[in-house]
Amino acid sequence: MNNFTFHVSTDIRFGKERLGELPDVLNTFGKNVLLVYGGGSIKKNGLYDTIMAQLTANHNKVTELSGVDPNPRIETVGEGAQLCRDNHIDVILAVGGGSVIDCSKVIAGAAFSELAPWDLVLNRNYQGPAIPLVTILTLAATGSEMNRGAVISNLTTKKKLGVHGPHFLPQVSFLDPTTTFSVSRYQTAAGSADIMSHLIENYFSATPQTDVQDGVAEGLLKAVIKNLPIALDTPDDYDARANLMWASTLALNGLTGSGKGGAWSCHPMEHELSAFYDITHGVGLAILTPRWMLHVLNEETAPKLARFAREVFGVQESVPEMAARMGIQKLYDFFASCGIPMTLPEVGIKDDQHFEEMAKQAVAFSSISQQAYVPLSVDDVIAIYQDAQTPSNYL
Repeated sequence: MNNFTFHVSTDIRFGKERLGELPDVLNTFGKNVLLVYGGGSIKKNGLYDTIMAQLTANHNKVTELSGVDPNPRIETVGEGAQLCRDNHIDVILAVGGGSVIDCSKVIAGAAFSELAPWDLVLNRNYQGPAIPLVTILTLAATGSEMNRGAVISNLTTKKKLGVHGPHFLPQVSFLDPTTTFSVSRYQTAAGSADIMSHLIENYFSATPQTDVQDGVAEGLLKAVIKNLPIALDTPDDYDARANLMWASTLALNGLTGSGKGGAWSCHPMEHELSAFYDITHGVGLAILTPRWMLHVLNEETAPKLARFAREVFGVQESVPEMAARMGIQKLYDFFASCGIPMTLPEVGIKDDQHFEEMAKQAVAFSSISQQAYVPLSVDDVIAIYQDAQTPSNYL
């Protein structure tokens, strides 16, 4: 296990009916609030009215930024940063899933930065100040409510890149599982695939003797596998939604990745799919992950892949390579059983005209060619994209 520092100071307010605490939280930072949200679902389910009642009673001056896209755009970041400057914003209140929170993080930094918003993202590591951020989570998926990262898209240049900053960490995050009751089956499944991908990316690292991190990841994966079908069948099952929401947060707050080295493999590849085709991030990850597992399966990686199969899916096979294949198949079948499209043509990617360009960017804007669990070349990435064009069987 590698040396690491683990300091994640987000104040988590988990559970039902916690929004009465919102005024006191906001008063810690000031009265001028930028309220950021997405396509309007919070107005349909009544959450917007609840929040506005709290802000009005608290005598907050509220500036709104609505319409954040599922793959948040750099143009929205620029608009939000300008609103912050024009209205002397003291605190940003992000209400939504990971896209809204990610967008708000970069707005918080861009409001102070002399760099153009996209140049800030291109630097990939923002060390400057940021406006304090409070979040109200409405989708269990990205874990952005308790980490320092954000992912922003530039559709003009067909790039989707991650950027980190120490001051991007939310100060307070409200996690009420009831806010996810109205999330659609498709988005619930896609969000859970995103959670599982975060755990899998951290799990498959070349760093040895990380039993604590791997055991935690296995437990969280099993929790998602147990609770996702329940949430799909009974959307208002509080305990199922609560377990998915907490798994989302713990999957990417550093708990399972600290002490491990290397680079993630599937996220850089999926970011290119989203950048070129604007698909749902979690769905792209579900499509790519089993193909990546099979692509990197060899004599050296078989034992860890077999452990994944045995500990997460209960595979009993003793031969490592066969156990690994069985685990990969079970992962594929689980995603499919939850209604997730499992081929690229199903999400509208019906040709390979951009595969080479996408693969080159995936390698250029990450370290997967040197530091991934199994290093991936441009040709490797193209092969994984090509394999994702048709249904797969791994046995």
